[in-house]
Amino acid sequence: MVVVYEGAVQDLIDELGRLPGVGPKSAQRIAFHLLAADPADVRRLADALIEVKERVQFCEICGNVAQEPQCRICRDPRRSPTALCVVEEAKDVVAIERTREFRGRYHVLGGAINPIAGVGPDDLRIAQLMRRLTDGTVTEVILATDPNVEGEATATYLARLLLPMGLTVSRLASGLPVGGDLEYADEVTLGRAFEGRRLLSA
Repeated sequence: MVVVYEGAVQDLIDELGRLPGVGPKSAQRIAFHLLAADPADVRRLADALIEVKERVQFCEICGNVAQEPQCRICRDPRRSPTALCVVEEAKDVVAIERTREFRGRYHVLGGAINPIAGVGPDDLRIAQLMRRLTDGTVTEVILATDPNVEGEATATYLARLLLPMGLTVSRLASGLPVGGDLEYADEVTLGRAFEGRRLLSA
């Protein structure tokens, strides 16, 4: 028997249940936690949600999240302009930054090639990536897509585009679990994978 609560409570549970990784039971637990919480705490949460939608945008250069037209990494003159690390999502930038192994710049694709979900190369920021490579500043591209089927397909597709350009193209090394996501990898594992990245060839 499916329990349905009245009006606003069920609406809240339904909306929470639409969040990634939040199932029906978790949505119900969060909803009742919010009901019991201090109104000031709930207001802070609501304000934070509204503020992030109003103030946060995507970097016009790399696609990372930013509060200005360009993110802090793209604005940082200390970052090497010759190495570019390609990731699927902005959260992957944070995961790699935690390792302190990479001092170049990033390019966020906005996802991975996934024909089953209807996501093709044209749905990702691949055209923007190719434009960034036209002036010859970048000499190495590190493909740091997730070590799963979609990530591998995306890396293979990109390698086919990039290798004819004469760039050094590498992929993160083993150490990352196949089928996993970068955001869940610990710093040591991700750091070793970064240090041991392998070159790709045609």
